[in-house]
Amino acid sequence: MKPLVVILGLLAAFPVLASEELAKKHACFACHAVDKKMVGPAYKDVAAKYRADKDAPKKLAAKVKNGSQGVWGTVPMPPNSAVPDADINTLVKWILSQK
Repeated sequence: MKPLVVILGLLAAFPVLASEELAKKHACFACHAVDKKMVGPAYKDVAAKYRADKDAPKKLAAKVKNGSQGVWGTVPMPPNSAVPDADINTLVKWILSQK
């Protein structure tokens, strides 16, 4: 029974690890961190700001893809048009899951 619990735990954690790996792969952590402001906002702050917005995944995906400025200050976020849409959607889902 214990090996099953371990396997289920690993499977449950995999999406988080996969999303962190995507964030590393696409250099998101160069400007963002999960729990502290860097050049850009902390992912936990983004999640809190958009928690009640049902359109947040679509809005944030567009901001990641096309770039954004003025929501979190004067430093612009450059567009990430080379990042595949599937990766952006996975990253946005992960960001919005932060508490």
